[in-house]
Amino acid sequence: MDGVRLLRLGKRLTELGRAMVTDHASETLTPGEIAVVSDVYQHPGSSVQDIRVRTGFAQSHISTSVARLRERGLLEAAPDPTDGRRTLLSVSALARGYVRARAARPAEPLLARALPDPAQARRAAELLDELCALLLPAASTAGPAPSAPPPDVWAPVRGARSGAVGEHGTDGDAQGPSPAHGGRE
Repeated sequence: MDGVRLLRLGKRLTELGRAMVTDHASETLTPGEIAVVSDVYQHPGSSVQDIRVRTGFAQSHISTSVARLRERGLLEAAPDPTDGRRTLLSVSALARGYVRARAARPAEPLLARALPDPAQARRAAELLDELCALLLPAASTAGPAPSAPPPDVWAPVRGARSGAVGEHGTDGDAQGPSPAHGGRE
């Protein structure tokens, strides 16, 4: 296998992985909202300023996104015990449950839809399990749900085919650089 084929395979696996962890509920979030939820998921107890520093988005954009996400029950806010003027954000139990459920779904049904031959789908699942055991040894002993999903667990949104959160740096009203992708892919 050459490098180009490896990159193409990686892209296809990423597309399949994103399809596994998304549904119609995540498609209603903007890329900026996804970036905010993902950031808070990875950094509970964050202030709007903390999120701004990590994502590079304008504070007004983050404040607007936070307000919408709180209305939807995806983020919770509490006063900062050391500074009453600040509000600290965390992902709600509803959102955490959603992420865990999406991350723990088995891949076989998705592979069956991606490959028309059931025998090929079973073989692909076996090969992916073997590849995971070889390249991600910690994953072979970990539980079904990761403790911190990759930042793009909420993507794609609004018909975006394979773009990751912040891939183009903004989502309309956001400003600044793309959020770091980091994490496990």
